[in-house]
Parts: sequence; C-alpha cells; structure tokens
Amino acid sequence: MCTFVNGMDLFSKEKRSKIMAAIRSKDTRPELVVRRYLFACGFRYRLNSPRLPGHPDLVLRKYRTCIFVNGCFWHGHDCPTFHLPKTNTDFWRAKIERNRSRDKAEQQALARMGWHCITVWECQLKPKVREQTLESLAYTLNKIYLEDHAVKYKLPEKDEWDMAAEKTIDGEKVGK
Repeated sequence: MCTFVNGMDLFSKEKRSKIMAAIRSKDTRPELVVRRYLFACGFRYRLNSPRLPGHPDLVLRKYRTCIFVNGCFWHGHDCPTFHLPKTNTDFWRAKIERNRSRDKAEQQALARMGWHCITVWECQLKPKVREQTLESLAYTLNKIYLEDHAVKYKLPEKDEWDMAAEKTIDGEKVGK
C-alpha cells in the first residue's frame, strides 16, 4: 500500500504518529522465528534482559552470548532490503546513523563485560536463507560453548617429563 503521493503523506500527522507508535520493538516476527528455532534445538534463553546494555533480544547465560535480532531498515543494514526514505531524508539518515552508533557502543560494552554478541538481520530470515541462517546460529552457539569450556592445559617440555619408572641397566638402578 502506498501512503505517499508526490512526496506527500496521505495520513494526517496524528494518524501517522499512531501507525509509527504501533511498530513493536519486542516480539517481532523475525525475533519469534529465531526464538522458536533456538527453543526447539534445546537452547534456553532470557528475553530483553534489563541488566545488560542495550537490552539484548535474547540472552543465553550458559553461552555468555547476547543475540540481537535487528530490522534492516531501523538499524541500517547494508543489504538490498534497506533503502532510505525519499522524504525527510536528513531526519532518517541521522536517526539510522544514531541507531548504528548506539548498537556498536552497546555491543562493545557487552564485549568488555565478557559477552559474545551475535546480530541476526531481518533479511537473513527470509524463507530462502532462513534455514541456513538458523543452523549457522546454532553452530556458532555450540562453538562458543565448546571454546569457553575447553580444558586448557600446556604439555610439559620434553626434558621436564617425569619418568614413570626408574631407569635400570641389567637390573641395577642408574642415577638421574
């Protein structure tokens, strides 16, 4: 549905405000797709954690990972889906740039706190690429878990190895 004619909005200012206010930031369709897939795969998460910078859409504490499900328009994704509106371009350019810089600052703050950040874009959840995106997300989460919980040890140098038995020559002990 086209709501602009010759660059003019067909709706009154009040009606346009009401339409824009109805745009949700939680429980969006792309977010629900990601949530359903992760839950079906056995991942458990918290929603919109107020304790973390940026209130990530999904927080997986076991994996120390935050997932942001971003809309291509609102967060300025460089993809074919994103296009800047033809009217009031200065306003929209500034708004989207502020969103991008805020997203970057929030993810940097989370990284400093030791959290991994994953961004899933709305265009990556289109039916043609959805399965690949979601499988890649599950793979990434498992890889993060394995890397964070791997046993980290260093093998001793060759000359530092302790012997399991004493050296003997013809039944007699030989000194070190």
